[in-house]
Amino acid sequence: MASGERRGRLPSQREDHFMRLPGAQVVSTRALLTARENVRAAIEAKAMICIYGQAGNGKSFAVNASLRELAPTLTRRIQFRARPTTRDLRHELFHALGLHGRPPSHAIEFDRMLRGALEEPRVLVCDEAQWLSKLCFEYLRYLWDDTDSDLTIVFTGGNGCFEMLQSEPMLESRVYAWQEIGGMPLDEVLTVIPAFHPVWSDADSDLIALCDQEAAHGNFRAWAKITHHLTVGLQETGRETVDEDLLRWAYSKLRTRQAA
Repeated sequence: MASGERRGRLPSQREDHFMRLPGAQVVSTRALLTARENVRAAIEAKAMICIYGQAGNGKSFAVNASLRELAPTLTRRIQFRARPTTRDLRHELFHALGLHGRPPSHAIEFDRMLRGALEEPRVLVCDEAQWLSKLCFEYLRYLWDDTDSDLTIVFTGGNGCFEMLQSEPMLESRVYAWQEIGGMPLDEVLTVIPAFHPVWSDADSDLIALCDQEAAHGNFRAWAKITHHLTVGLQETGRETVDEDLLRWAYSKLRTRQAA
């Protein structure tokens, strides 16, 4: 599929893991299982939900993996890295929905086109929702409120996402479910990480616990980075298993993280 045709679609599964980590597996964390149920309920109810959390804890991964299973053909994604206007939002929706022709030049015509397109079932993921302005939230609410729409909206975001949505009472009151994705507790780390990548399959649980306590702190992106460094280190040293020296070398390359 050409890149233009993929605009607005779910990313491919190889994009799930940080740096496309070779050998990484999808593991059913508690957060992923909860997100899957929240997304399923939202689709059935044609509702809005919000899944948020600190960077690297796996919120986008959980949402993408869930929707790839539950509604791969219905899902469209939009994302902004700076404050968009409603005009920006309309144009992004036009492209994400795969509408044909040129975007209408007048707002009334544009709105009519988008509302018509959303009469078909759609799941809209608004990633990094903390960047959306009050007017953009109002516009999404306007589209979702349309009696003819068949629209589910999944808001995801990091720092400030929860606060931003909570500050808009008209929108907040319509959010069907909220889920905060935090770091994995140690007991989950000890279960999940050995299944996450072959590097850890035979690693001593004490080493995994040491790595989590000193470097990763339950953050999945940190685990992916450490694992990537370890795979390089194993190849360069010719070692077959992880030991404490190699592990400390791997996470010495990370900026020191303070446990929350």
